This record gives sequence, structure tokens and C-alpha cells, in this order.
Amino acid sequence: MAGGEGATFGEFIAKLRSRKGWYQRDLAAEVDRTEDWVSGVERDVIPVRKVEMLSLLARVLGTTLDELLTYPQPAAATSASPRRKVSSARLAASPAAEEVDDEVRRRELMAAAAAAVFTPIIVGTQSAGASPAPLAPLEDMVLNGMAPIPGQREPTAESVQASLATARQEFRAAHYDALGQALPGWIAAAQGVGAPEQSARAVAAFYNIAARLCIKLGDNGLVAITSDRALTAARVSGDGLVIAEAQRMVSSTWRRQGHLSRATDIAVRAAHELQRNESIPEPARLAAQGALYATAAYTAAKLGDRSYAHSLISEAADTARAAGDTDGMQSVALHHLSVYYELGDAGQAIELARTINPSALPTSERQARFFIDVARAYDQWGKPGHAYRALLAAEQAAPQEIRRSSARQIATGLLRHDTTLPGVRDFAARAGVRLV
Repeated sequence: MAGGEGATFGEFIAKLRSRKGWYQRDLAAEVDRTEDWVSGVERDVIPVRKVEMLSLLARVLGTTLDELLTYPQPAAATSASPRRKVSSARLAASPAAEEVDDEVRRRELMAAAAAAVFTPIIVGTQSAGASPAPLAPLEDMVLNGMAPIPGQREPTAESVQASLATARQEFRAAHYDALGQALPGWIAAAQGVGAPEQSARAVAAFYNIAARLCIKLGDNGLVAITSDRALTAARVSGDGLVIAEAQRMVSSTWRRQGHLSRATDIAVRAAHELQRNESIPEPARLAAQGALYATAAYTAAKLGDRSYAHSLISEAADTARAAGDTDGMQSVALHHLSVYYELGDAGQAIELARTINPSALPTSERQARFFIDVARAYDQWGKPGHAYRALLAAEQAAPQEIRRSSARQIATGLLRHDTTLPGVRDFAARAGVRLV
């Protein structure tokens, strides 16, 4: 690989680190820097100028100083890789950032705090007619450790499995408010029912659903807690498939906290671990691996690693196809849409979307997710009318899905076209945008 092929310094560092099987914390320990510093370097936010540090990176990563110097770095304090989208909650580092990563963290925290103060004025606040926060009961449970068990009878293994089936059905139908209200009681009922492994398997499955719900509703704090509890219970259960799903949720947690390389590594390593688990029937194992590779591909795309993202999404498609998993192949296709979007390839995303029949997608959640991804691509492409129509289709498929932050952000931008997009203000209000 040569620097002239379009890769950046940060992308090359991330690729070398991944090849060694290291997390960002491992590289940080090798070069006596913080994990945040490594993350900033790999995102091309923090430049590395000193020859001593470049030489150290070359030595520990198994390359040469001359090779590192062929890769472009941000030329100024506000520069970043042209292929990366840096969140508004992050600020570019000063030229001395590699020496003072505490200042980088301070500025990131201040920017995040500013976003938290000003965001309610623009986007993200539910309108007066919206239902109460659906995650409040779940938050109360994880903080206080208690939840009322539904029903009058003592829970049984059969009733727990019935509740688990209902939880999955509610998620697929995008009934997020009802699911958020019911999950704490179902989790409480699952604890202590049956043998320890059986109880842990059910609890982990419920927490996996809870983590997915928190992702949908944008509560990163609860995502971290629920995914951790899912993985803890899953390991007690010893069920490889439940463990893999929990690891996928943990990967999503790290991604949402901005640790993109680590998030990618977690998902890929989990897929490799699953490969070695011969106790799982091959079709189920391959289907779970496909989901992990698809998640890793999306994260690699957010990182800006074009080649790795495309390699992973191809691996996901091949794995799902080998499993004969039609549902998994549909999910991979939706992830592929997101990969194109994150890489800035809106035109290719739309071309792919045209090959997908949304009416053939089996759940309301998946149909709405498809239309929101199409809306994001059209918005990126500068076609507001098409984006608006896609959002309306998402609302028709699953009304609660449009309260996701991605839909609200598009709706906020579309308000500029109020005179040419009839009804867009009403739609924005239904999505939870506070109109000012």
C-alpha cells in the first residue's frame, strides 16, 4: 500500500494496528500516549509532526519512517481528512495537540456541552404532543435495580419465552414506546427463572433488545449500560449466539462514543471467535457472523476506511449468502446503503436502493430504516424533495421511527424549503423538532 493511493496517515495507522490485532489502547500503551490521542491520530484530527514519535510508531507497527512520511496528514489546526465527516461535537486539534491531549479532551467536552445546550432550540426536542420518554422505566430499573413483574402469577420459563417473543415482535413493529414501558418488567421476570444458564440466556436476550431500543432512541448512556449487562449475562449463559449479539451491541456502544477503530475491532474479533465455535449449527453461526461483519463495515465507513468498509460488507454478504439467510441478506443490503452514505457516495447509495423492494422487507422497523437511509442519501446529494418524500414513506411504515436523530436532522434542514415542500413543518413537529 502506498501513500499515493489516496489513503491518509490516520487510515494507514489504523490499518497497521488492526493487522496486529491491537485495540487503540494497545497502541497507546506502546507509544506512551492516551487512547484518545490514538483515536485522534487515526481520525486525522491530531497530526504527528515529531520525528521521534513517527519513528516510534513505525517501529511498533512494523513499518518504516519513510513509509509513514508518504501519507498525508492535516496541514493545519482545522484540517481533517477530506473523506472524513467530523462530528460537530468534536473540534480539530491545535498543532501542539500531540503533546497536550488533555486540551483535546477538554475542547471535545466543551463542544459536546455546547451542543447539549443549543440542540433543544433547533432539533431533538419532542413536541408537546409527543408521548413521555419511553426509556424512563428502563433507566429507572438500571439505576435502582427494581421493576414490577407483570401479571399476577409467578413467572415461568414458558411465560418468559412468550415475553421475549413479544419483545422481538414489538421491536420489529417499531412500537418503541410500548417496548420501553414493558422491558423492565420482562427483565425482572426473567431473572432467577430456571437454571442459572437458562435465566442468564433470557436476561441477555432482553438486554440485547434493550440496547437496540436505546440505539434507536439515541440514549448513548443507556446503550452502554444495557449492552454491558447483555454481555455479562450472555457469558454466564455460555450461548455463543447470544454472546455474539451482545458483542455486536458493545461494538455499537463504542461506535456511538466515537471510538471507531475499537468498535470495528470488537465486531470483527467476535466474528472470528464465532467461526471457531463448532457447537453452533453452521447456518446460525454464519448468519450471526454476517451481522457482525455488516456492523463492522458500517463502523469502518464512519472511520473513513473505504477499502476496509467495502471488504467487510462483501464478507457480510458472502457469509449471509452461504448461510442461506434471506433475512440476513436484506439486513446486509441496508447496511451497505449506510456504508455508501458514510463514505459520501450518495449516488451509489441511491442506485443500490433502487434494487431493493421495500414492500419485501419483512418488518415495519426495517422498512422505515430503509426509507430513512434513502432520505439521508438524497439529502447528502442535495435533493430535498426526494429526501422529504422518503421521510414521509418512513413515517407511513413506522411513525415512531421518524423520532430518530437522523430523521430529525434531515427534517430540520428541510425547513429551509418550507415554501416548496408542503407540510414539511408539520412533519418536523411530528418528528420532534421544536419549531422556532
